[in-house]
Amino acid sequence: AAAGVGYWKFSGNPDALREIVLEQCLPDQLQHQNPAPCAEVKPRAGYVVFKDRHGPLQYLLMPTYRINGTESPLLLEPATPNFFWLAWQARGYMSKKYGHDIPDSAVSLAINSRLGRSQDHLHIHISCIRPDVREQLDNDLTRISTRWLPLPGGLMGHEYLARRVTESELAQRSPFMMLAEEVPEARDHMGRYALAVVRQSDDSFVLLATERNLLTLNRASAEEIQDHSCAILSSR
Repeated sequence: AAAGVGYWKFSGNPDALREIVLEQCLPDQLQHQNPAPCAEVKPRAGYVVFKDRHGPLQYLLMPTYRINGTESPLLLEPATPNFFWLAWQARGYMSKKYGHDIPDSAVSLAINSRLGRSQDHLHIHISCIRPDVREQLDNDLTRISTRWLPLPGGLMGHEYLARRVTESELAQRSPFMMLAEEVPEARDHMGRYALAVVRQSDDSFVLLATERNLLTLNRASAEEIQDHSCAILSSR
């Protein structure tokens, strides 16, 4: 089964991740109590954690059933798992792989828009944050509101909305729902959006959302705030 790991990165098959989850990880867990090639499989909770081949510490959290991505109406159903919160809980896999505790401030979660992704199975990237993005968000700490507002200066040359949430808010309410219910017209165009989640120094979280805009060459790939080489760890 392990031979399939990482192959999807080069295969050009947009269903490769889904095939790994549904045809390898899930059956191996159910039949042999072995999550391989995934790191973890939780059938009842509805998710898997998978080590991405790109970057030494990057993991993906994915559903155990068919959800294409941010455009899926299933993400706005109350019964759907809070995948971002589950991804945050899975960040410990990074530390385990690294061999040392990784501070929460170095971790970021991201999902790309329909146009900004290569795979058609929902996957949240669990990886290091870019050091320059970390510095900017630290500087903007007191300017980020509890409402969705434009982030001053944007990120990576693209416009972003930012919203501050507490840990309990993030645990109880999906960022997908917060975006759909609180940003005008977002609900009808969720596939245009990418989302990211970052921990702040005051133990709050900042939700980041960027909308596809081809005029500004923004494919809405929130993964751009991440650094899969994890340079931020060597600078600490």
